[in-house]
Amino acid sequence: MADQADTVELSDEVQETFLLHNRMFQRYAIDNNTYFVPVDEDETLRLRIQHGVLTMMFDNRFIFPPIDAPRRVLDCGFGTGEWALQVAWEHSRCEVRGIDITPHHHNPEEGLENLYLDIDDLNMPFQFPSNHFDLVNSRLVAGGINTERWTAYIRDILRCLRPGGWVQMVEIDFNAQSDNGALADSSALRQWSQTYLFAMEQCKNPRAPRRLGGWLRSAGFTDVDERMIPLPMCAWSDSQREYDIGAANQENVRMLLSSTAIYPFTHYLSMSITEFHVLVAKARTEAANPALKV
Repeated sequence: MADQADTVELSDEVQETFLLHNRMFQRYAIDNNTYFVPVDEDETLRLRIQHGVLTMMFDNRFIFPPIDAPRRVLDCGFGTGEWALQVAWEHSRCEVRGIDITPHHHNPEEGLENLYLDIDDLNMPFQFPSNHFDLVNSRLVAGGINTERWTAYIRDILRCLRPGGWVQMVEIDFNAQSDNGALADSSALRQWSQTYLFAMEQCKNPRAPRRLGGWLRSAGFTDVDERMIPLPMCAWSDSQREYDIGAANQENVRMLLSSTAIYPFTHYLSMSITEFHVLVAKARTEAANPALKV
């Protein structure tokens, strides 16, 4: 763990969990409206599958900017710790630090001497020194960053980067689309997407992925490169590479449709658990249908 000079760690209360709809949640994250996804073994497995999918999609590249020998790297939202672990392994002289709200997904025994994983809330101001990191990695944190925090979060990243440093950000736009137009507006996947956006808007910004470029430029970042990359939900593409990615992503999607939505749908929208399971079952069927090309 990092020393107290680098970050203000949360207390032992972050370890407390509770069961809801047969899923395990982190008490601190729920009580503080920070993160609504379960922290059980099923979700840990899904996060590992998702990491594998992203690794395939990025062709086994973990650092995108032209940095040959990073000295200090910060990973925001480390999840299972696999990205941070890989970077620490590839760059043994680099100090890799990670922040995440939950300690429940990573295995401390998998750590390296140059890897430090801290339990902290990204909605709190960063306590790291200014001009400190060569790279900040921010991956899939939109479900945890509060709506009003985004611009300050990006300014915090800029302050902590050394002159000439880089940030790389990856987020998912939860808007199901069909490559051939076969997915009807009345489909379960479209209903899931719209319901998810509406539910998360209560305290998060699910449309943040489309605004990152503008926020980065407004904060003072330069050389901003934005890319929207389609992520197939199952194996349907004629491209072998995209077919393989879709095949790998199918199980992630099957689990994601439930885990990311079960709390916001039933809590914020008062959807019954039976209605929720019916919608998810229909959406899973559509997502796995190659003919729909989603």
